[in-house]
Amino acid sequence: MNADQAAQPEAPAEPAKRLQILEGARVVFRARGYDGASMEMIAREAGVSKGTLYVYFPNKEELFKALIIWERADQAERGLMLTQNPAPVREVLYRTGLAYVSKMCQPERVSTFRMVVGAAEQFPEFGALLYEAGPKRGTDKLAAFFKTRIATGELKTDCDVEMAAGQFFSLCVSQLLRRILLNVEGSPAPEEIERHVASAVDVFLAAYGTEPQR
Repeated sequence: MNADQAAQPEAPAEPAKRLQILEGARVVFRARGYDGASMEMIAREAGVSKGTLYVYFPNKEELFKALIIWERADQAERGLMLTQNPAPVREVLYRTGLAYVSKMCQPERVSTFRMVVGAAEQFPEFGALLYEAGPKRGTDKLAAFFKTRIATGELKTDCDVEMAAGQFFSLCVSQLLRRILLNVEGSPAPEEIERHVASAVDVFLAAYGTEPQR
């Protein structure tokens, strides 16, 4: 601990200042990764002194963890509202896929994913935090929805709902997201997302649906 850190009092209850620091940290961590970022860079980006930064976060690891926890609230899967939707299963899947892929392909979501993956070997617990809030939560929600649609006869009774949920999300994003993550191209056009999701729904229902295939 340096002199700046030792001289600072306990962090006051100033959510706005903490949010300002997290915003700055997000910019720096996304651009530089965990190893390339420094507390000095983050303080400069956030527009605060290093002393103020250390009031809220004692070190870079704690700041990175706080950023991941903050990012959890904006995962693509968190906003999925499925079990109360009375529409036919095909329509629900299509709308769910569109919302999911559109969110996942946003540049800021891709940057967050890269940021966490880049630090996952050093801090596997941070990857787990994001996984629990995003992919696992989404899979659980979709699996619960599938159970309701097995009961209505729209999906096959032998459907493994957890496996099927993971497969559906993978069908929706696999090709698109892989190209974006590898910087082959930028965010896809809405028409491409629509075409990709429509195909994913067709493939999924061919495997698990009970309706006659078109």
